[in-house]
Amino acid sequence: MDKLAILIPAYNEALTISKVVNDVKNVIREIPDSVIYVYDNNSKDNTSELAEKAGAVVRHEYAQGKGAVIRRMFREIDAEAYIMIDADDTYPVEAIPEMYKKIIDKHVDMVVGDRLSSTYFEENKRPFHNVGNSLVRTLINFLFKTNIRDILTGYRAFSYQFVKTFPVLSRGFEIETEMSIHATEKRMLVENQVISYRDRPEGSESKLNTYGDGFKVLKTVLNLYRGYHPFAFYSVFSFVSALIAVVSFVWRVLLPYSETYTVANFPTLIVSMIFLLISVITFFSGSILNSIQNNEKRNFELDLVRADERLKGLLNGKQ
Repeated sequence: MDKLAILIPAYNEALTISKVVNDVKNVIREIPDSVIYVYDNNSKDNTSELAEKAGAVVRHEYAQGKGAVIRRMFREIDAEAYIMIDADDTYPVEAIPEMYKKIIDKHVDMVVGDRLSSTYFEENKRPFHNVGNSLVRTLINFLFKTNIRDILTGYRAFSYQFVKTFPVLSRGFEIETEMSIHATEKRMLVENQVISYRDRPEGSESKLNTYGDGFKVLKTVLNLYRGYHPFAFYSVFSFVSALIAVVSFVWRVLLPYSETYTVANFPTLIVSMIFLLISVITFFSGSILNSIQNNEKRNFELDLVRADERLKGLLNGKQ
């Protein structure tokens, strides 16, 4: 079992991977039993060869996508603390010791490298990425009542308990959103750490698709909100359906009936009853799913206890 595992997902990062690995090696010299893992995700250049030459343990994930890489990392590696950093040399490795201490000494479950509070908006040359980061941060903090200052950052530290209880569902770059919401909803201890950010060096290309990945992130946010807060999510549809039913019934059926004592608008009456039925169904669907979600929260607490026991067993075996 490692004391600290540095996790570096990499896809076609030959230009920067050697520098990132060497920089990380320099800052973790004082941390015993530290290992740098580079997971190559079907790179078409010599990323894996350069990483291995620089001193990293190189492994491969053949299912394409950052989410698939992180799933493999979390399943295969046991460590007291984990730090994930991108291979594009945009993050300062000097923050690693402090992030590590927060995991070990303060028992923080996830430390978020906060770019948006420092140099991100000055360094990043893609304006729609700036808008997207701000939009996603505002939306998530509003919906989930949290204060994570950089939702989409790839620079994070994790506890053993977080890694071994986090269900990786996403395949692509929306994985960071999933991590942030999972930690919030499971009441895990999260801290922000302000870090500097520098844009990619010339010749290095981002793998992000501004619009495609942006829509995937927003879709992930809505799906996770529906999953974690089903009653609130379905109550919106229940309320809207009930409002349509009441307004259409009163305006097109009840008021004319009070004057003529005949039901002249049968189609409207039928439609209003359908919307009323939809309102009732969505209300009780949300209630049932909310009960299931509460039960899942209780099961998750038991998963945390089991993760603690596994960690203690690994540490005792190591000693």
